[in-house]
Amino acid sequence: MGDKAHAHTGAAGGAPRAGRPRALRNVALVGHSGSGKTTLVEALAQTAGAINRPGRVEDGTTVSDHEEIEHRQNRSVQLSLVPLDWDGHRINLLDTPGYADFVGEVRAGLRAADAALFVVSAAQEAEAVAATTRALWEECAAVSMPRAIVVTHLDTARTPFDAMTRLCGELFGADDPDAVLPLYLPVLGPEAADGHAPLTGLTGLLSQRILDYSGGERAEHPPADDERTPLAEARARLIEGIIAESEDETLMDRYLGGGTVDTETLVHDLERAVARGSFHPVLAAAPAADGARQGIGTVELLDLITRGFPTPLEHPLPTVTAPDGSPLPALTGDPDGPLVAEVVKTSSDPYVGRLSLVRVFSGTLRPDDTVHVYGHGLDGPAHEDRPCHQDRTRVGALTSPFGKQQRPLDACVAGDLACVARLDTAETGDTLSGTGHPLLLEPWTTPDPLLPLALRAHSKADEDKLSHSLARLVAEDPATRLEQNPDTGQLVLWCLGEAHLDVALDRLRDHYGVQVDTVPYRVALRETFAGPATGHGRHVKQSGGHGQYAVCEIDVEPLPAGSGIEFVDRVVGGAVPRPFIASVEKGVRAQAARGVAAGHPLVDIRVVLRDGKAHSVDSSDAAFQTAGALALREAAAEAHVRFLEPVAEVRVLVPDDYVGPVMSDLSGRRGRVTGTEQSGTGRTLVRADVPELEIGRYAVDLRSLTHGTGRFDRAYARHEPMPAQLADRVHAQQG
Repeated sequence: MGDKAHAHTGAAGGAPRAGRPRALRNVALVGHSGSGKTTLVEALAQTAGAINRPGRVEDGTTVSDHEEIEHRQNRSVQLSLVPLDWDGHRINLLDTPGYADFVGEVRAGLRAADAALFVVSAAQEAEAVAATTRALWEECAAVSMPRAIVVTHLDTARTPFDAMTRLCGELFGADDPDAVLPLYLPVLGPEAADGHAPLTGLTGLLSQRILDYSGGERAEHPPADDERTPLAEARARLIEGIIAESEDETLMDRYLGGGTVDTETLVHDLERAVARGSFHPVLAAAPAADGARQGIGTVELLDLITRGFPTPLEHPLPTVTAPDGSPLPALTGDPDGPLVAEVVKTSSDPYVGRLSLVRVFSGTLRPDDTVHVYGHGLDGPAHEDRPCHQDRTRVGALTSPFGKQQRPLDACVAGDLACVARLDTAETGDTLSGTGHPLLLEPWTTPDPLLPLALRAHSKADEDKLSHSLARLVAEDPATRLEQNPDTGQLVLWCLGEAHLDVALDRLRDHYGVQVDTVPYRVALRETFAGPATGHGRHVKQSGGHGQYAVCEIDVEPLPAGSGIEFVDRVVGGAVPRPFIASVEKGVRAQAARGVAAGHPLVDIRVVLRDGKAHSVDSSDAAFQTAGALALREAAAEAHVRFLEPVAEVRVLVPDDYVGPVMSDLSGRRGRVTGTEQSGTGRTLVRADVPELEIGRYAVDLRSLTHGTGRFDRAYARHEPMPAQLADRVHAQQG
C-alpha cells in the first residue's frame, strides 16, 4: 500500500503457482451489473503482466472466457477464476456475475474466497448500487469477511468520488461510517466536450504524493498548494479512522494530544484492520489508457490485496464433521494435513468434459489421487429433496484456468484453487477428502429458486436425452431445482429469474443438444364437495362366460380442510360381501385421485358405503372397483363441486420506502397481509397469505416493483376454496 512501482513476477502465458498458503490471496469481486468487474480484472491482469493488452491472452480470448461466461445480452452469468502473480504472491481473482439472477454464482465465489472486493460504478444511479450490493455486504459481514471497495467509471460519473465515498459509508458503514474511508483521492483532468473529466491519477492520503498517469507512465510529485487543504482534511479523517481500529490503544491519545504517528505505523495498523474485516478502504481505478501498461489505481489495488487482505491461514475455515455429523477438530489450512477440499463450481468443457473448480482447505491435492466424494453439501430449500451420495473416484488432471486455456498444475496446496477433470460423480458443494477418513464440510447456502418454467421435450429424440441432461444441469447449477409435479404431471425447472431461465435453456440446447418446448405452468388445484350427495354405482355386463356384476350405494359429505378421503363401511346384512368392500374403497380412492370435475384430485370428503348388490358368480374385485368409481362420479354430478387452490405463506423483505407499494401489490394478488415487522435498519418484513396462482412470476415482478431491493420466500400453507368467478378462467388456462 506504499505508493511505489512494482516489477511483476508473472509473465504473459505463464501459469502462476504458489507452494505455501501464506503466499496466496483469494479475492471475490462483487458488485452490481455493469459496475465494471470484468474490465477491472483485465486491468489487474495487464498490470501484473499476465496479459499483454487489455482483455487478451495468447489465444486471443478474454481472460474471463470460460464456457458461456458472457450471455447473449453481454452479461456475465458465471463465476470465473483469473490467477495472477504479484510481488511474490499468487492472487486468485474470482470474477462473479452482477445480475441478481446469478447470485448463486456469487455465493460460490464468496465460499472460495478469503476476502471480497466490492466494485461500484460512479456512472450508475446510487439506487442501483444500493439495490444489489447491500445484501451481499451483509452476507460478508455475517462471516467477518474482509472487504474493500473500488469505484469505477469516474470518467463518466453521474456521482463524484466524494459523494460515492459518502454513499458507501451510508450503505456499508451503518454501524461505523468511519470504517469506510478512501485511501486515495482521484485526480481528474480537464473536462471534455461532453462534460466528463478523465481520471488522470491519484493522490495518496498517507504518502501525500500525487500519482500522475497523464503522461502514459506512473509518475510521482507533491501536490500543488491549492490541493493541500482538501487533502489535509481527508487525510486527518483517514488517520483517525485507522487509529480507531488500531490494536495500540495509546495511539489515539498521542494523536489527539498533538503528537505525530509515523506513516509506517499507520500503514501497518491499516493492513491489520483490513485483514480483520474491521476497516474497509475505498479506492478508485480505471483501465490503462492506449499504449500504457498499467491502469490507474491497479498497482495500489494489487498492493492492498497482497498486503491488506488475509492469507488462507488467517481467514476462518468452514467447520468440518464426520459424515454422521459428529464434530471434528477445526481445520488449520496445513498443506501437510488431511485432505479436505470442496467443489465450488461444476461446468462442462467441450474438449475435456466435466470440470470441477475446487478450493482446497487442508492438505494437498495431486493428479491421480483417489479421493472420497461426499455430498450433497449445500443447504437450503432447493436441496431438501436431493439425496446424499458418496463415492470413491480418481482425480484427473489439475489445471489453472486462464481464458479458455487450462494450464497444467502438479499440485494444489491448502488455500489454493484449481480445476479438476473427470470428477464425474461430484456435484457443486460436495466435499473431497482422503479415502481413509471421509470428512464433510459445513454446507453453504444457495438461494431458493422461485420462478417456475414447465417444459417438455421437443421430439422423441430429445425426450430420450432430456432426463439425463436436466440432471447434469441441476448438478452444475445448484441455484436451479427440478420438480416432477405429481399432481399436474408437469416437469418444472425452478430458477431465480428470467435471465437465469434463458441461460438454462441455452445450456440444454448448446451443451447437451436437447431442444425443449415451454408450456404454461400449472398450479396444483384440488376438488371437494360443497355439500352432501348420494351416488349409485352399477356395473353389470354379460358377454358370455363369467360376466361382471357390482352395485353399490354411497353417501358423500364434505369434511374440514386437510381431512383427506375418509371411507366408512355401513353395509348391513351382507349386501356387499366383505372381500368386496375393500374393492369399493379402492375404486373410490382411485377415482378421487383422478378427480371428478376437471381432473384435479378430490380431497376432504367422507364416503359412506351403505348398500349394494353382488352376484355369486359374476361379482369380482375389478367389478366393485368400477362400481365404486361410478358411484363417486354420480354423486359429483348431483352435488356442487368446489375447487381449492393452494395458498402460500409469503415473506417479503423490502426497504421501508417500498412497504406501501408491496402491500398494495399483494392485495391486488388476492393476498391477505398477516403482519409486518422491522428487520434491521430501514427495512420491513411483510408477511402475507397469497394464492399461488397469483405469484408464479412474483420473483420478476417484485424485482421490478422495488428496483431490485426486495427479496421474498414462500412456503405452502394450505388449500382454500377458489372464488367461483375464477374457476372457469383457470380451467381454460390450464386445459
